Amino acid sequence: MHRFLLGALVAGAFALPGLPAVAALNPGQSAPDFQAPASLAGKTFSFSLKESLKKGPVVLYFYPSAFTAGCNIQAHTFAENHDKFKAAGASVIGVSLDNIARLNEFSADPEYCAGKVAVASDTGGKIAKAYELTVREATSGKKDTRGAELDHGFAERTTFIVTPDGKIAATVGGVAPQANVAKALEIVQRLSVSK
Repeated sequence: MHRFLLGALVAGAFALPGLPAVAALNPGQSAPDFQAPASLAGKTFSFSLKESLKKGPVVLYFYPSAFTAGCNIQAHTFAENHDKFKAAGASVIGVSLDNIARLNEFSADPEYCAGKVAVASDTGGKIAKAYELTVREATSGKKDTRGAELDHGFAERTTFIVTPDGKIAATVGGVAPQANVAKALEIVQRLSVSK
């Protein structure tokens, strides 16, 4: 009962009036488990949500594409706040439809993930769709901030805070990249205090 009330309080505390619910999966629902190739500091590894949750809450952030304006800001802001997330007992993983080669570059780049934020590859959009996010198909002619053509689809920018029991504690969407990170940090810090 205590856990249920805590979940309801957390969910209510983070419902922002005037902001649309971007994702169909909401607080209290089970987070779909997944494994995916991922990169940290330019090195590929296999990410497992189930295994990561054994260590504490996971901030699971979906973003459209590496090396694009808003996503660059979001990754950099997560990297700058890495120690604060860690102090709150949370880990952070970004997920996009980028291939693992692009993510190896992105995760190592000191301007973006800076070797501090792991990013996972969801090339077919299967993970994003499991979280009921909108996935747009690739359109020709789009380029990233380096001038390279973007040849993959895009998931909407939405962050889920998943608690160790596999439940979604909060969903953050419909806000700018820096605000997305700030809200996610605020949520994990509150979860840390309420333990």
